[in-house]
Amino acid sequence: MNLLDRAVKKVYYRKQIPLFRLVEKMKLWPSRRGILHGVIACEEKGSYVRVMTHCDREMFMRASKNGRASRWLRNKWFFKVCEECRIPEWKLQKYSSTLFKRRWGSFLINQEEPRKP
Repeated sequence: MNLLDRAVKKVYYRKQIPLFRLVEKMKLWPSRRGILHGVIACEEKGSYVRVMTHCDREMFMRASKNGRASRWLRNKWFFKVCEECRIPEWKLQKYSSTLFKRRWGSFLINQEEPRKP
């Protein structure tokens, strides 16, 4: 049985989670041109996030919950997939089945971190 033949399980995340946690979990990044890149590494530097992609690009952006990148990831807006990053089909299917809800889903918090009220 092929992995693509199986039904993809829906995954729920909270809508207003920080950009760093979202990119770190999904390993995808939408560029300003609308190209979806695969992420190798993601590191937080103060109020900014540094993202390294599979096509050897390095991007710095503001870590915002309401910014362009956060909205594009939540709404699944992209025009094409980067050919150099070679994002597998199963990852794109998993991304397309991911849902973002305001009152339901994972906060993407590490177990070691205490949850802030």
